[in-house]
Amino acid sequence: MTAGFTLRAATEADLGAVLRLVRGLAEYEKLTGHCTATEADFHAHLFGPNAIAHAALAEANGQPVGLALWYYTLSTFAGRKRLFVEDVFVEPDHRGAGIGYALFRHMAQVAQLEGCNGMEWRVLNWNQPAIDFYRRIGAVPVTDWTTNQLSGDALTRLAT
Repeated sequence: MTAGFTLRAATEADLGAVLRLVRGLAEYEKLTGHCTATEADFHAHLFGPNAIAHAALAEANGQPVGLALWYYTLSTFAGRKRLFVEDVFVEPDHRGAGIGYALFRHMAQVAQLEGCNGMEWRVLNWNQPAIDFYRRIGAVPVTDWTTNQLSGDALTRLAT
């Protein structure tokens, strides 16, 4: 378990750590076959001229052990931005030290500074430890909406 940690914004020098932590999340979620991202992808999306996302790292003993990655969506009814949490991951040996809470608190502070009207994220239905954590921090499930996805051949058919 981690005795102490610090949070900081990810930099271009952290691309390897970002990718490693995203792969750790994919492994935890049993989705490694879907994890095809590269450091170049994260460079473009986090630091490129058309960057669309932001990331923070938690460090323990000078090493990245946790990641939060987010971007903004638009709440058209409210006319305001919404912070969308894409990934939060803490390495197993460092869980229980408050890192996940600190990462969510950091994103909540960012959301307030950016004038967002809230935060949203998804969680796999089987991930009860995460669901329990989200309830403890005050998050409530959205039950009136169903997430839809279009990809692969279906995306190609619709596009042509």
